[in-house]
Amino acid sequence: MNINFEQKILETKELFKPFYKGDFELFSSPTSHFRTRAELSFFHNENGEIFYAMFNGKQKYIVRNLDFADEKICALMPKLLQALNLNQKLKTKLFGVEFLASKKELSVSLLYHKDILEIKEDLAKLSSTLNLNLIVRSKGKKLIFGKENLRQVLDIKGKKIIYEFDNDCFIQPNTYINEKMIEWVSKQILTQEKNDLLELYCGYGNFTLALAPFFRRVLATELSKKNIAYALKNCTLNNSSNIHFARLSSEELSKALRKEREFFRLKDIDLDSFHFSHILLDPPRAGLEESVIDLAKKYENILYISCNPTSLKENLTQLTQTHTITNFALFDQFALTPHLECGVILKKINNASK
Repeated sequence: MNINFEQKILETKELFKPFYKGDFELFSSPTSHFRTRAELSFFHNENGEIFYAMFNGKQKYIVRNLDFADEKICALMPKLLQALNLNQKLKTKLFGVEFLASKKELSVSLLYHKDILEIKEDLAKLSSTLNLNLIVRSKGKKLIFGKENLRQVLDIKGKKIIYEFDNDCFIQPNTYINEKMIEWVSKQILTQEKNDLLELYCGYGNFTLALAPFFRRVLATELSKKNIAYALKNCTLNNSSNIHFARLSSEELSKALRKEREFFRLKDIDLDSFHFSHILLDPPRAGLEESVIDLAKKYENILYISCNPTSLKENLTQLTQTHTITNFALFDQFALTPHLECGVILKKINNASK
């Protein structure tokens, strides 16, 4: 069922009435070719032919096209399916495909229930024929033809920011809206008094690289080792020198800042030298852990990006005990679905306890 943005706006405004009476800034998405990531299964019929498919329990849906997917993905889908159907070895025990696109590049991951080393030559030919960055996986094995990482260039108010990532990284799935989110956060902090930024759930540096020039220094944390590796590389690509990355969970960071535990991964970072004026939070759908909420309450300014209004509402119940919401934005990151992305700026209440 397609859900339009206007319907989501009304429902979300009602949800946050107890916390915010001001105007919401609204950012709509294109309704076609906006999604840069797509994952599909394969259905094998009795004649040995395969089709793209989605499964909901035992219910099967054959997928002929994905109008919401990036144009490069849409153009490749029929070519890839035809090539697979022409090669018995390539389609046997093939069960899934993942498409990932940046503005200029594309990669495809094929997933097998068999030893992919036995079809290595056929896979190499497939990659060459379609001029495709191809990643192939089966249990305990992985093959790469072309390159695994993609390069993305975001345009943030005329400034180009370069990123590299791969299919294992958490990717904002709507590039147009991603740029709008970064621009919106940048606009909100422009006139605020700023010192250092603490960022949790930083991924490969999506927000980090764009916001770093506004602050004296940045400490950004992320649990994924691969994301941290790409974040460090992206710093080099953008000549950013004021960012420090640490591979820590949000709970570990909270313990380190409270001096309850020392971490070897922080051996080269002097936490006492930071003076955080802002904390940026972009958590998973479950929202913030209790320890992170307690941590965020300590700082003057909270920048919260949420992919789940329900968990955001739960977190705001506590955060608004010490902070007030100054700005609220709704981003139609997941157009035509019930999902909505929110951006919230909170400022500490003067008489709130530290």
